[in-house]
Amino acid sequence: MAMKSISVTAYLGTAYTIEADIRGHRAIIDQPQAGGGSDLGPSPLELFLFSLAGCIGSIARIAATQQRIALRGMRISVEGDLNPAGLLGKPSEDRVGFQTITIAAEIDADLSDDAKLKFLDEVCARCPLHDNIHYETALRHSMLEADCTV
Repeated sequence: MAMKSISVTAYLGTAYTIEADIRGHRAIIDQPQAGGGSDLGPSPLELFLFSLAGCIGSIARIAATQQRIALRGMRISVEGDLNPAGLLGKPSEDRVGFQTITIAAEIDADLSDDAKLKFLDEVCARCPLHDNIHYETALRHSMLEADCTV
């Protein structure tokens, strides 16, 4: 199967608010007021965890449909632990990113507890974001050409 590219372009103005138009959906990332932002949206870290929960939920719906499981709903809780010192530019022995990410799910379906756990394991194995976090992914960064007509 051919690779599929997915892209997002975001814009940072003079404050902490970052905005993007994603397929016609306006997305906003901001910092809480206590962190200097305007609290117009979730922080990047909150949105990252939400994206993981959303991916797990989406894959669960696909898998349930494929397996003819009557999935009435799911509650997906994702929690990440990190030391904020590094992102604030302070010395730290810890990595900058999350040290641990914990996923807990409540599955509303007519399955035994063992079957629900097996289903969650399969869903996580099929989730691209879970995969990107669990395994090393090549990550590159570069500068864009300046567009003076903005």
